[in-house]
Amino acid sequence: MASLKQHGQALLQNRTLWRVTLAVSLIAIVVLATMDTRYPMPSTPSDKINHLIAFLELTILTRLAWPELRALWYVPALLLFGLAIELVQATLPYRDFSLQDLLADGVGIAIGLLPWPGLPRAGKLDLRDSPESL
Repeated sequence: MASLKQHGQALLQNRTLWRVTLAVSLIAIVVLATMDTRYPMPSTPSDKINHLIAFLELTILTRLAWPELRALWYVPALLLFGLAIELVQATLPYRDFSLQDLLADGVGIAIGLLPWPGLPRAGKLDLRDSPESL
């Protein structure tokens, strides 16, 4: 019979699970970010904390979904996703563009790159990396 540790390791290595979870999270974040603020939604008391948590989650899920991928390839993509959200919000009458939100996104990504128990080490941000080295 497999131990709890073995079950945990198997779960952490289930890339399909993490890729589906990442896709669902991306969709949920877009919906929450573009939703009219007059409607109640799950939130922390601070919008900046919401951004930090969302991008921390996205970073960890990306690391679980593609452990071989170097940070150089997914950090800019996550930052561009945050920028895209802000640009869309700038066009909505009930939302605003915020550089502070982008900063909070970056802080969330940075925390997500830290070593976490059970997660593969985050790939180095090395400009010499190429897609072939993945």
